[in-house]
Amino acid sequence: MRLAAVALAIPTVLLCLVAAYYYVRFARLIDARLHGERSTVFPRVLARPLELRRGQGMTEQQLVDRLNELGYAHRDRLEKAGEFAIGQGAVAIMPRVPELKGRAVRVVFQKPPDPKPVARGKKAPPPRVADRVQRLELDAKPTDRVSLDAPVLTALGGEREKRRPVALAAIPARMQQAVLAIEDRRFYEHPGFDPIGMAGAVISNMRGKQKYDRGASTITQQVARNVFLPKMFPGMTLQEARQKSLRRKLLEIWVSFIITTRASKDAILEMYLNDMTLGQRGSFGIVGVPEAARLFFSKDVSNITLAEAATIAGVFQSPSALSPFNNPARCKERRNLVLQSMVDAGYVPQDAADRAIHEPLIVVQRALEAEAPYFVDFVGQTLAEQYPGLTTTTTQAVDVYTTLDLHLQRLAQDAVRDGLTQVDSLLARRKRGKAEAALIAVDPRSGEILAFVGGRSYNQSQYNRAVVSRRQPGSVFKPFVFLAAFERALSEGRTDVTPASITNDEQETFEFDDQEWTPENYEHEYDGPITFRRALAHSRNLGTIHVAQAAGYDHVAAFWKKLGVGAAPKAYPSIALGVFEATPYEIATAYTLFPNGGMLRSLQHIARITSGGKDVTKRTTVVAREVAKPETTFLVTNMMRSVLNEGTAASARSAGFTLDAAGKTGTTNDLRDAWFVGFTPELLTVVWVGFDDNQPVGLSGARAALPIWTQFMKSALAGRASVPFTVPQGIVFADIDAQTGKLATPNCPKIISESFIAGTEPHDVCELHR
Repeated sequence: MRLAAVALAIPTVLLCLVAAYYYVRFARLIDARLHGERSTVFPRVLARPLELRRGQGMTEQQLVDRLNELGYAHRDRLEKAGEFAIGQGAVAIMPRVPELKGRAVRVVFQKPPDPKPVARGKKAPPPRVADRVQRLELDAKPTDRVSLDAPVLTALGGEREKRRPVALAAIPARMQQAVLAIEDRRFYEHPGFDPIGMAGAVISNMRGKQKYDRGASTITQQVARNVFLPKMFPGMTLQEARQKSLRRKLLEIWVSFIITTRASKDAILEMYLNDMTLGQRGSFGIVGVPEAARLFFSKDVSNITLAEAATIAGVFQSPSALSPFNNPARCKERRNLVLQSMVDAGYVPQDAADRAIHEPLIVVQRALEAEAPYFVDFVGQTLAEQYPGLTTTTTQAVDVYTTLDLHLQRLAQDAVRDGLTQVDSLLARRKRGKAEAALIAVDPRSGEILAFVGGRSYNQSQYNRAVVSRRQPGSVFKPFVFLAAFERALSEGRTDVTPASITNDEQETFEFDDQEWTPENYEHEYDGPITFRRALAHSRNLGTIHVAQAAGYDHVAAFWKKLGVGAAPKAYPSIALGVFEATPYEIATAYTLFPNGGMLRSLQHIARITSGGKDVTKRTTVVAREVAKPETTFLVTNMMRSVLNEGTAASARSAGFTLDAAGKTGTTNDLRDAWFVGFTPELLTVVWVGFDDNQPVGLSGARAALPIWTQFMKSALAGRASVPFTVPQGIVFADIDAQTGKLATPNCPKIISESFIAGTEPHDVCELHR
């Protein structure tokens, strides 16, 4: 017996020594890893602060969506900062910003007009929703404007991941309970592994009673497997950490036990809810419950319902197979199992679970688009190029404050989606497939990018057409032809080149470099002698080419080169029709000179960057530079107003856009690309529509791009007064005959007030209508 005792004692002592050695070794590694997890700071990308103003175009639901994006909690009554309540036609908010701390904001929406009576037998139109902020109150006193928090677009990680970690206290109890009920009901009782659960899983699998049941792995084991093992052991991949082998399972159990002794249960649960991957959207992995709430339901995690919490909890078992996007039926079945498990665990009563079980599974398909992923990619590219290592080598909090207006971003995405749906229906008849689009909206006064859409769907394609796709600008280049002509005339002291000058819109064959070129007008319509204004308003190709010819093709090419955007065009006759390449971003940059009186303003998308609370932004020295005179620039801007008022973009007026604006449609050879660029003094927007493979879209800019621009601008500027373009000194106006460009007589059928540089206005009277 003594020998037997010694024989047993020796391996037991050795086993204890080995266990102690590995406990100490693993404990140090785990402590270091736990400290790393707790101190890990994910750099944040934020949009500009949410601004509310009286008269703003916004519905109640849109405001609720914006507050969800800010992480505000929906409550029946306001108690603390970061909460909002919905009343009858109004939303009350307790802001978090320091300057409004402890003060209440009330947003009252305009009541829609009563519907008109409908004749018997006719279907009544759907009721209109309140779409305007009628009154804004701060502590029950009227105010015109309130600025809230800056919404977080995303947190940047080293991988292609979407995450926004939060403290456990910020995750509602129903979410925690749903996860505990289905994943680890005895989490707060076992030492990191659950012998009872393991035995139950073996019996359940042998009997095969349920298709989706609880696994044997505890929450702590899943954290050990997915978070600790791949990073504790050099060379171990995530796939190896998940291998089904006895050795790997024993290692997982031992590490789980050590984690339990080194960290509190709440800390482990917080890590689990923030660090587990819950699926994929586009090229991004969805990491953590808070991000899943955003991308599944477009809600802050604090506002999810019982059914939504159960849906997220159900996905943990197999994110791909139980995805609410790819497998809604299986996801709903799993959700209902989670709800029943919550009843069995005593977390919710049976009647509440039954109500949630009967709710439909509704997810927001385009929630990823709400986080402006194309814009975030653009910001990430800028950080990598201009701030190398800032977001990857620091342990300090890094916040990147951008210029994006998240409300305008949503409006832009809606406009692109609706516009492409219309384009799809037109292309379906011709069996041409689905086109793509890009939209950039900027504040021309500052160059700040306010909205940025790089394609139809980020889930389907991450190709950022707004900044990468180089396409021919076509007719959107024509304003620069006229500007180059005015600039040359001004420098030479000529008085015969004005918006009222006559150009010949007749077909002609041009020769250059031993080649011949015979361009045509769109739909083969020719006007003969027409004014510069009419040639631009109706986008007459031949009329514009003759203007470029008179100004000198080399002067037109030199003027565009002076802007420093896009490819340098060759001094051929085709330059007048924009036969070179540029991106939508570059076209937007070029067009900033018109609302800025000849000053070209660089586009800005990063407002400031802080690291550890310190401003580390690299300031650019040159933001705006003069490339044209204010007088000549105004002449072209004023001419472009006719594009919307009577020319190729007149359909924007019939669609309800009433503000003073200027713009230009763009259609390239063979109807390959469709453009529209339009602006007011406050907002400039570029829209491109086409195919990635460069096949012809078969639609003009007025049919494909203009409807997108119109919908966006109507929504973005709703409730704003019309702002006229500033008239610079040295500009005079004269009433002229629209057809001849001469001074008008009482008999002229159409008289317009034309702008001229002082001293260039006409002196001859219209003889045609005398």
